[in-house]
Amino acid sequence: MTASAIVGIAGPALLAEEAALFRAFPPSGVILFARNIQDPAQLAHLIAALRQVLPEHADLMVDQEGGRVARLRPPHWTAHPPAAALGRLFDTDPAAGLRGAWLTGALIGLDCRNAGFTIAAAPVLDISIPGAHDVIGDRAFAQNPVSVARLGAAVANGLLAAGILPIGKHAPGHGRARVDSHLSLPRVDDGDLSADIRPFALRAGLPWMMTAHIVYRTLDPDLPATLSATVIQTIIRGRIGFKGVLVTDDLAMKALSGTPADLAVQALAAGCDIALYCSGDFALTEALLRACPAVTPVTSQRLRVGRQAAANRRLNLDPASLKAERDRLL
Repeated sequence: MTASAIVGIAGPALLAEEAALFRAFPPSGVILFARNIQDPAQLAHLIAALRQVLPEHADLMVDQEGGRVARLRPPHWTAHPPAAALGRLFDTDPAAGLRGAWLTGALIGLDCRNAGFTIAAAPVLDISIPGAHDVIGDRAFAQNPVSVARLGAAVANGLLAAGILPIGKHAPGHGRARVDSHLSLPRVDDGDLSADIRPFALRAGLPWMMTAHIVYRTLDPDLPATLSATVIQTIIRGRIGFKGVLVTDDLAMKALSGTPADLAVQALAAGCDIALYCSGDFALTEALLRACPAVTPVTSQRLRVGRQAAANRRLNLDPASLKAERDRLL
């Protein structure tokens, strides 16, 4: 039985108790953060150790958007611009902006693939909202929803060309939040969310999307999107039309209250496919994996479709020439 969860680990080496846990209660994958990554040799050793204990098709995820959200960093890996820099280039020269976004996705993807990852948690499809909290900030491409969708598609296509699965985040839109969901629960009172939703609807064909830990009062006055069957079924699956793998944002974030295990069960019952828990706290991870139901047949099919998309879209790419071209554009 594979649990419907992707989880973090504590440090730069797989602990014996973590290996034993993953053998006993296999997760759908593991996500790595800066605390887990030191240099290419160490990372290769860690990923090899994970592959020995995880199910055959388990995913290895990394939060690698570019800009300030990057776990693979210089001097060992390439630096990448924030989304807003690509948006500014798009404003002055749309063709150059889209090419720069594709190149950035491809270069991020190559770093990730060469390291052994299968998923990069990018692109951000949230629109930029003046006056909102900076937790999104320059992670957003632009204010205009169509521009966000076009640039997001370019980054996602670049990732797929490198053989890496993209995740569109944070559905149905995080840009309007006025507090940081890592620290507290945002509540959005605005009635018209059409602009926020549109980039996700235009990119409904992405293989993966991530939910937002936000209460949208006009959609569900009580529950954040991650835990709301109404938001997931009516908006994400319905209005947006998303048919791929829906993963929660990190259940360790302080926007949500309750144990990670209980939150995972709630999120999966609401319609998420995969619960994401990143802290690496062993006891809480163990409790979550014990509580999580197995991956459903529907989710298994969505996962297979995603893997096939990454395999089918992969190209032979030369990172040096791609980086030289991006440097000229930016």
